[in-house]
Amino acid sequence: MNFFFVLNGKMIKQILLICMASFFTAWFLFLGNIVQVPVFSAKDGPKAVYKGEKDIALTFNIGWGDEKAEPILDALKKYNVKSATFFLSGSWAERHPDLVSRIVKEGYEIGMLGYEYKDYTELEEEKVRQDIANAQTAFKKLNVNNIQLLRSPTGHFDAKTLKIAQRYGYTVVHWSIDSKDWTNPGVKTITENVAKAKKGDIILLHASDSAKQTEKALPYILDSLKDYRLVTVSEMIANAESKSSEIK
Repeated sequence: MNFFFVLNGKMIKQILLICMASFFTAWFLFLGNIVQVPVFSAKDGPKAVYKGEKDIALTFNIGWGDEKAEPILDALKKYNVKSATFFLSGSWAERHPDLVSRIVKEGYEIGMLGYEYKDYTELEEEKVRQDIANAQTAFKKLNVNNIQLLRSPTGHFDAKTLKIAQRYGYTVVHWSIDSKDWTNPGVKTITENVAKAKKGDIILLHASDSAKQTEKALPYILDSLKDYRLVTVSEMIANAESKSSEIK
């Protein structure tokens, strides 16, 4: 017995359209699963850098304390690390001018970590501007000029923060690898967190007194990164296209 199926042109067109729609839907879902880009910039506005294209940038936040910064500087010198970026709060810098001077003399880059440790997303615009202005004043008194990088004190920022930073001439810098050293999870865990880094990553470390294990982890961290060139954040930005995306 023979069966004959008669399909008119309209039906064939509908079937093809359904097949094409299904294919593209599946493709976009696939891309969505493999491409996960952090969301760190305002649409059509200023952007926050969180990743470059090559090399590795070590960054250290210092907001308080007078015990851990110097040993970390000693460790970097011992292991011949020439390039790193230190994000300093203005209030800490005022209290530790000798350490600030040492950071500069040893050739490390200084970025601004605001003045006080406050969440910029919870402050009114005027308060954010005032905090940045206070930090500027503090660094000028210490003869630290031409700071171009800003990191939000708590790491939290929004479109408001980005716009204010742009008005002051700063590039907001986030990170792509969090060592979580401030939680003091153990030298092994800190090292494993950093060892995930690939070319272009900006690594977050701390030299505040709350990070009690960072100094001990540094030799292992540096060994895990031995195949990469270490650069400052500014060098990373200058040498490659930095990455950012939209704040929703």
